[in-house]
Amino acid sequence: MLSLPPEDRSLSPYTGWTRAHWEALADGLLAAVEPYRSADGATIRLPGRASWSDCDGLEGFARTFLIAAFRVAGGGPAELLQPYRRGFVSGPGVWPAVADRFQPMVEAASLALGLWLTREQLWDTLTDAERERLGAYLATVFDHEPAPNNWWLFPVIVGGFLAGVEVEEEAARAAIERGLARIEDWYAGDGWYTDGDNRGFDHYNGWALHFYPVLYGLLSGVSMPGHESRLRMFLESYALMFGAHGEPLYQGRSMTYRFATLASLMLGAVTGRTPLSPGATRRLASGSVRYFLEHDALSAENLMTMGWFGQDEATLQPYSGSASPYWAAKAFVGLLAPADHPLWTATEEPGPAGLAALAGPGLIVQNRDGVARVLNHGIRHDRDDPLYDRYAYSTHTGPTTVADIPDNHFGLVGADGTAAPRGVLKPGGAGRRGEIAWAASITDGVESVSVLRGTVEVRVHRVAAGSRVRQTGWALPGATAQVDNLSVALTAPDRLRSRLTGLHGYDTAAALEATEGTAFGSPALVPALDGVTEDGWTVSLAVLGDGDDPMDIRVEVGAHRVTVVWPDDERLTITSRGPQE
Repeated sequence: MLSLPPEDRSLSPYTGWTRAHWEALADGLLAAVEPYRSADGATIRLPGRASWSDCDGLEGFARTFLIAAFRVAGGGPAELLQPYRRGFVSGPGVWPAVADRFQPMVEAASLALGLWLTREQLWDTLTDAERERLGAYLATVFDHEPAPNNWWLFPVIVGGFLAGVEVEEEAARAAIERGLARIEDWYAGDGWYTDGDNRGFDHYNGWALHFYPVLYGLLSGVSMPGHESRLRMFLESYALMFGAHGEPLYQGRSMTYRFATLASLMLGAVTGRTPLSPGATRRLASGSVRYFLEHDALSAENLMTMGWFGQDEATLQPYSGSASPYWAAKAFVGLLAPADHPLWTATEEPGPAGLAALAGPGLIVQNRDGVARVLNHGIRHDRDDPLYDRYAYSTHTGPTTVADIPDNHFGLVGADGTAAPRGVLKPGGAGRRGEIAWAASITDGVESVSVLRGTVEVRVHRVAAGSRVRQTGWALPGATAQVDNLSVALTAPDRLRSRLTGLHGYDTAAALEATEGTAFGSPALVPALDGVTEDGWTVSLAVLGDGDDPMDIRVEVGAHRVTVVWPDDERLTITSRGPQE
């Protein structure tokens, strides 16, 4: 079992965790992987499945080295670097070669970042010949094409380090300029980037697209005001995407990186580019790590498991291998804040709550009653993918798998009885009026609007008259169901509730079983509404929470518009052009 210091409930009334806990966690993770280090020290191949690149030994070395580097750069014992020093001497002769769009380019960035952080303790202690071989290996990054996404930032970090140690300086500075220029095409506003030439908004915003440019500026001493202001703006909405106990939003790929989701929060605290108080940052960060440790993120041997709540194949991608979860190393960037920094000395405070409508990425973000949710009218990946194409995501639920009934989905029902995938998405904007937020989108044959007030979401869709349709709601593992006319109520063992109620355009309601469940457990129930809409409009209410929510919302449906009317007579009218302010 992981050995941790006693809790300090005076300094940290919510989690009990202090900087000493973070240091102990880092030390425990490093100690656990040592038995799997190769004799030459250059690879750490952990038990478990191999990734499709089969670069898992290098991945294990590079990602755990980053933990050691943050620990030592933050004042930890330099002895933690000694096993890695051996590996850096022999590694250039045994590591897989860098190639176009090939995994070693990713790991080269972690190698370079760690060397940059610990230059005096490691790089400067190598012989001239050892530095020449290692520098030549890292510089091969400049000769190859990154994948068309956040990978463009890996040569930026390698370039920043090599330029600082006077290795391939011209090529290094060119790579920095290329990479930083490339991501400008992907900036969508509100602090958010797409992860490439798509609408793939996900956690790569925090643990890559903001992380590397701001760290490059910090370590190189280069002023990066644009990237620093974008980080602050990003954290205004991103910090809302954590539950009351630090649970991250479950959405997007690479979720097995788990508490890497904290990287941008911690970097914001280190650099001062954050809207959060130090106590709120630490509450979210320490709470998040505790959350995962309490849900089987570590095996009995203190190795990181591959999944979310322990092992979970559905959480993984083909590029996921046994060492992939150690991308979580990025959370330890917080250790760059010294022990007397307010990040570690301020009393813990609750994380932020609130509501945001983000026109750039096309999202509504809400944090209320301990649950964070995102209503999605702007995320679209390269293909239909449960991690990107659902209408809603939360910190307390996960999407069902591609083989099961889709949760939080709307689609036209075909002859085979299945609902069509969401299809190619065109964002229709997002906005806010007081406590009401809305977002809209158009997909193949469907115009959609989500309206959120309190914890009640109104889902409005317009399709061709006479279409058979299906709307589903939030999936809950292990839930019990109550179906009453056109309303389905699910209650999970932890008392979390999901409700879906049809107001217009639906004929039947049911609780459907998703046998493979979600990352939070299996099997799961999914509330569903079916019907044939005579006039082309469908309206439903969806709720996720643990309290009683007012459901006496009514709608007025006309030929060309739907008006949502709340009990206090607050109104919002929706037409084919979206909500009318």
